[in-house]
Amino acid sequence: MEEHYIRKAEWLKVIAHPVRLCIIQGLIEKNSCNVTEMQNCLELPQSTLSMHLQKLRSAGIIEGSRKGLEVIYQIKDQQATELLSVLFPQIQLKEVIE
Repeated sequence: MEEHYIRKAEWLKVIAHPVRLCIIQGLIEKNSCNVTEMQNCLELPQSTLSMHLQKLRSAGIIEGSRKGLEVIYQIKDQQATELLSVLFPQIQLKEVIE
Protein backbone atom coordinates (compact mmCIF):
# COMPACT_ATOMS: atom_id res chain seq x y z
CA MET A 1 0.00 0.00 0.00
CA GLU A 2 1.25 3.48 -0.83
CA GLU A 3 2.61 5.63 1.98
CA HIS A 4 0.27 8.45 0.94
CA TYR A 5 -2.80 6.37 1.88
CA ILE A 6 -1.29 5.33 5.18
CA ARG A 7 -0.51 8.96 6.15
CA LYS A 8 -4.03 10.12 5.23
CA ALA A 9 -5.61 7.24 7.16
CA GLU A 10 -3.57 8.12 10.26
CA TRP A 11 -4.58 11.79 9.91
CA LEU A 12 -8.25 10.79 9.66
CA LYS A 13 -7.91 8.57 12.75
CA VAL A 14 -6.77 11.59 14.75
CA ILE A 15 -9.79 13.62 13.68
CA ALA A 16 -12.25 10.71 14.03
CA HIS A 17 -13.22 11.35 17.65
CA PRO A 18 -16.29 13.34 18.74
CA VAL A 19 -14.33 15.58 21.13
CA ARG A 20 -11.65 16.35 18.56
CA LEU A 21 -14.26 17.08 15.90
CA CYS A 22 -15.91 19.47 18.34
CA ILE A 23 -12.58 21.17 19.14
CA ILE A 24 -11.82 21.66 15.46
CA GLN A 25 -15.32 22.94 14.72
CA GLY A 26 -15.11 25.39 17.62
CA LEU A 27 -11.75 26.68 16.44
CA ILE A 28 -13.09 27.17 12.94
CA GLU A 29 -16.07 29.13 14.25
CA LYS A 30 -14.12 31.23 16.76
CA ASN A 31 -10.83 31.40 14.81
CA SER A 32 -8.90 30.83 18.07
CA CYS A 33 -9.58 29.78 21.63
CA ASN A 34 -7.79 29.15 24.91
CA VAL A 35 -7.94 25.96 26.97
CA THR A 36 -10.16 27.44 29.68
CA GLU A 37 -12.84 28.43 27.16
CA MET A 38 -12.68 25.00 25.54
CA GLN A 39 -12.87 23.26 28.90
CA ASN A 40 -15.94 25.27 29.93
CA CYS A 41 -17.64 24.68 26.58
CA LEU A 42 -16.92 20.96 26.39
CA GLU A 43 -17.33 20.32 30.13
CA LEU A 44 -14.30 18.03 30.18
CA PRO A 45 -11.55 17.64 32.77
CA GLN A 46 -8.46 19.63 31.87
CA SER A 47 -6.35 16.45 31.59
CA THR A 48 -8.76 14.91 29.07
CA LEU A 49 -8.85 18.09 26.99
CA SER A 50 -5.04 18.33 27.05
CA MET A 51 -4.75 14.77 25.72
CA HIS A 52 -7.04 15.59 22.78
CA LEU A 53 -5.21 18.86 22.07
CA GLN A 54 -1.87 17.01 22.09
CA LYS A 55 -3.11 14.52 19.51
CA LEU A 56 -4.33 17.34 17.26
CA ARG A 57 -1.05 19.26 17.70
CA SER A 58 1.07 16.18 16.98
CA ALA A 59 -0.84 15.62 13.73
CA GLY A 60 -0.26 19.26 12.71
CA ILE A 61 -3.98 20.01 12.68
CA ILE A 62 -3.87 22.76 15.30
CA GLU A 63 -1.17 24.96 16.76
CA GLY A 64 -0.88 26.84 19.99
CA SER A 65 0.80 30.13 20.77
CA ARG A 66 1.55 31.36 24.25
CA LYS A 67 0.01 34.66 25.33
CA GLY A 68 1.07 35.35 28.89
CA LEU A 69 -0.05 32.36 30.94
CA GLU A 70 -2.53 31.18 28.30
CA VAL A 71 -2.06 29.06 25.23
CA ILE A 72 -4.28 30.17 22.36
CA TYR A 73 -5.10 27.45 19.82
CA GLN A 74 -6.01 27.85 16.18
CA ILE A 75 -6.36 25.66 13.10
CA LYS A 76 -3.08 25.06 11.30
CA ASP A 77 -4.12 22.55 8.61
CA GLN A 78 -6.49 23.93 5.98
CA GLN A 79 -7.52 20.38 5.05
CA ALA A 80 -9.15 19.98 8.48
CA THR A 81 -11.21 23.11 7.83
CA GLU A 82 -12.23 21.83 4.41
CA LEU A 83 -13.17 18.39 5.74
CA LEU A 84 -15.32 19.83 8.52
CA SER A 85 -17.08 22.13 6.06
CA VAL A 86 -18.20 18.97 4.25
CA LEU A 87 -19.17 17.13 7.45
CA PHE A 88 -20.86 20.18 8.99
CA PRO A 89 -22.01 22.47 6.16
CA GLN A 90 -23.58 24.90 8.64
CA ILE A 91 -20.16 26.16 9.79
CA GLN A 92 -18.54 28.94 7.84
CA LEU A 93 -15.32 28.09 6.07
CA LYS A 94 -12.48 30.37 7.18
CA GLU A 95 -9.12 30.61 5.52
CA VAL A 96 -6.21 29.40 7.62
CA ILE A 97 -3.43 31.96 7.74
CA GLU A 98 -0.02 30.37 7.44
